[in-house]
Amino acid sequence: MADSEITPATASHLRLPQARLHRGLGGGVDLPVEPNDAGAAGLRLDLSGFGLGGAWVTVSWRDVGSGGVARILASALSDADGRVAVANLAEEPIGADRFAWTGRLPERTGALRFTALSRDAQFALDAITIHRRGRPGLLLRAALRQPDLAGKALFWRLLRKRMRARGMLARALGTRSETSYAAWIKRFDTRAEADRSRIRAEVETWGAGPLISVLMPVHDPAPKVLEAALRSMQTQLYPHWELCAVDDASTDAAIPRLLAQAAERDPRITFLRRDENGHIARATNDALALARGSYAAFLDHDDMLAETALYEVARAIRSEPGLDLIYSDEDKIDGRGRRFEPHFKSSFNRELLYGQNYVNHLTVVRTERLRALGGLRPGFEGSQDHDLLLRLTAGLPSERVHHIPKVLYHWRAAGGSGTFSDRALATAEAARLQALAEIAAPMGATATRGPRGFNRLVRPLPVSPLVSVIIPTRDRAELVATVLDGLFAGTDYPSLEVIVVDNDSREPETAALFARHAQDARFRVLPVPGAFNFSDLCNRGVAAARGAVLLFLNNDVEVIEPGWLKELVSIALDASIGAVGAKLLYPDGTLQHGGIVLGIGGVAGHSHLGLPADESGYFERMVLAQEVSAVTGACLAMRRSVFAEVGGFDAEHLKVAFNDVDLCLRVRAAGYRIVWTPHARLIHHESKSRGPEDSPEKRARFESESRVMRERWEPQLRADPYYNPNLSRVAAHFRL
Repeated sequence: MADSEITPATASHLRLPQARLHRGLGGGVDLPVEPNDAGAAGLRLDLSGFGLGGAWVTVSWRDVGSGGVARILASALSDADGRVAVANLAEEPIGADRFAWTGRLPERTGALRFTALSRDAQFALDAITIHRRGRPGLLLRAALRQPDLAGKALFWRLLRKRMRARGMLARALGTRSETSYAAWIKRFDTRAEADRSRIRAEVETWGAGPLISVLMPVHDPAPKVLEAALRSMQTQLYPHWELCAVDDASTDAAIPRLLAQAAERDPRITFLRRDENGHIARATNDALALARGSYAAFLDHDDMLAETALYEVARAIRSEPGLDLIYSDEDKIDGRGRRFEPHFKSSFNRELLYGQNYVNHLTVVRTERLRALGGLRPGFEGSQDHDLLLRLTAGLPSERVHHIPKVLYHWRAAGGSGTFSDRALATAEAARLQALAEIAAPMGATATRGPRGFNRLVRPLPVSPLVSVIIPTRDRAELVATVLDGLFAGTDYPSLEVIVVDNDSREPETAALFARHAQDARFRVLPVPGAFNFSDLCNRGVAAARGAVLLFLNNDVEVIEPGWLKELVSIALDASIGAVGAKLLYPDGTLQHGGIVLGIGGVAGHSHLGLPADESGYFERMVLAQEVSAVTGACLAMRRSVFAEVGGFDAEHLKVAFNDVDLCLRVRAAGYRIVWTPHARLIHHESKSRGPEDSPEKRARFESESRVMRERWEPQLRADPYYNPNLSRVAAHFRL
């Protein structure tokens, strides 16, 4: 976005008050901004005259209504020899809708810029403050976060190695602290009365907002939990709702009586009693028949909605009127009202939904779409919601699905709930598998029982297209021999060619290895001399390849299962999928690659790094195939046509690091999905060939390639749709 597009004159949605910028107490600068929704380009604040270039500062701002979810990209603009240099500030949520960044502003910083992270991420700035930081305070803050790095920063400062000291201090300051869920709730999910008043005032400006019909099937819950569910409806900050409650022939006479009383007190509650028990699907469909709203939300008789739940849903509908499915994050609640086990979810993840109902609660569906599908299907009890979601999303563009990354639903995990799935787990698993089988059949795919009873979609492989395996190497014959043996003798795939892209190998053992395979028609050596450039070596390999499917494979990968390549190829042939990656393990059996998460450590990092191989990970993510933003180039399969469409690896700017992430992001930008599968497992002896990035030259190259990624993909790096903005970006361990 051009700098001229975000000047105060064009950012009419954010107005600076008449008061001039002024120096605050303690050497700070306060820049008050009136709260106002930001739906356009952003805001630029001129800092000329304040002498902040090169200063250590804390920049903080309040994004009203964000709930701690970042919606803003803050940047420092500086004059770099006649051109504008942009340095993005990696904010940290600090509670009460406030965010902060502490670090050293670039020399010649003349302005701050605030823009939306995405088109839908509207924000409302309330105030911006800048405070200069003294060295003692910075060191104390750094020591509390990363004492080792803070000590090293002090050591190098005492030796007058200022650049090195600054780098270590910045790294220590940039470490985000992880927290308990109770502390997270207190900081990010607790509302003051002022917040409630603001929401009510905003809703009043909407006029007649969308009517949301909440469908509640009821059968013999404990009266106290039903009362709690009803209270959670009546305390909603959004008033335009109706509750369609259907009692499914409860045996406890107190239940219909309690519902009838609630309906008498509040005209928004409609109550119907069934004469005979028809189970959850029929009771829900009877509630759907009562619904008058344009959208229908599902609420179990013993669960609770957050007071902001329907407000957030209505807000999403107003922002994107074409939505068919809306869902939120959720947690569990016990008999004492204690919240625990939060599920911070991925944005729409079609592949993950095949395996499990990760959408779950809160689910909201356009009413006409729900009726067109026939509502819930009797006979799928225990997995009726999963069945509905699979039918609803089959062929549905992802743009019509919206994930709200806030905990809006509290799922009761206490006695007295009477949930069907607790009593019939085996029946629920069978119903879930049948639901996927019906979706899989038109694709020619099959549904099988996967790990831990979850679904697994197995795509067809009626033909075995030629796979070109491209392996860049320089010597290391012992590694290459292992991968070649695995490909030729340990892989159950009939049609492959292996192209070893030889980058100046000189050792006799390497020449002997090549000679040993020279008579195999499936094997070729492509000499590419010169400096190591992984991207160029791969591109050269593709140019020499004949296969319709490309497989980029590191020379330090070891095959351990025969069916791994069939799994990758079957997925890569799906026309909607642009690239697929495998589950890579370290030699000690821990996880090296479970998909790539954007923004980790600044650019990207591996999901669940170091997890024991057989552990399932965050909400079973490491045993289920799923969409991710990127997969590693150590084992990456894709159709040749997709590789050509996006222009291959960037051999000019990303010679070694992040070229796989960049390639995957361009594949996604072209409209394809990226899939990671746990059903193709290999061992990766990572960095055995190249070694660690520990020399000054390697570090300089790595920093240069990191800058390229940030300049090219910063909004995407800050908002990985398959992670969750409430989770830590220190490491992709799915922690708060």
